[in-house]
Amino acid sequence: MRAVGLDLAATLDSLDQMASQRPVAAQIVATSNEENAGAAELAAMLGADVALAAKVMKLANSAYFGLSGKVTSLPFAVTVVGFNTVRSIATVALAGIDGAKALPDGFWDTSVHLAAACGTLGPQFGTTTADALCLGLLAPLGSALLHQADTDGYDDLVASTDLGPQRFEAERQRYGLSSPQLTAVALEHWRFSAAMVTVLREVPNGPEGALVRTAYELTGRLVAPGRPRTPLAGLSLNRVTESQAPARLAVIRADVAALRTALGL
Repeated sequence: MRAVGLDLAATLDSLDQMASQRPVAAQIVATSNEENAGAAELAAMLGADVALAAKVMKLANSAYFGLSGKVTSLPFAVTVVGFNTVRSIATVALAGIDGAKALPDGFWDTSVHLAAACGTLGPQFGTTTADALCLGLLAPLGSALLHQADTDGYDDLVASTDLGPQRFEAERQRYGLSSPQLTAVALEHWRFSAAMVTVLREVPNGPEGALVRTAYELTGRLVAPGRPRTPLAGLSLNRVTESQAPARLAVIRADVAALRTALGL
């Protein structure tokens, strides 16, 4: 597949144009980056977007967070799921993905598995479950953006590569960067933390990307069980071993079911 490159400036401009159509989501992303942002303030903003508010309330009351039916107010919901989770949900809306009709094949299936995988692996990598969940939820954003920029070409790329290192390399050769790295560019544009941007930028092969890189492998084993496997020890920098995989996969399966319901996927 020939290289086509990617106009990053045009991609970021298109994101800004989409953001203008979701002003509440844009305001939440901007405000939740501020150190003095509080649960009440974010909840007040959420209240102006019924769809976003409902999604946060549903997630807070889901089996994933273990408080089914106990969260009755938006401020409490924001506290339960965490500021980063609210920001991540708003970011998906901001990028226009939640309502997009054309997405890469299996996009939401991959996204929810990746979020669950990151969430369960997070503590082994020194990351809270909530923050790891956000990394998994946001990482595939770049694949949606590549699909928007080169629909037929990206469909062919997805059809001819396996999820994980093989696809990341094919993306790099065709577009100059992989999909998680494009996500990092988008999040940096929206002033997300440098730590989160670095993790996503290093997913293909850097040390900081080990958590998400390992989650991609476990996701691939669940959504495409016939694909070749990459040893977990090398991907995770020896934090996750093959002997741990069956237990981890079982937890991910259970969490996927809870997250699907909570996120309406």
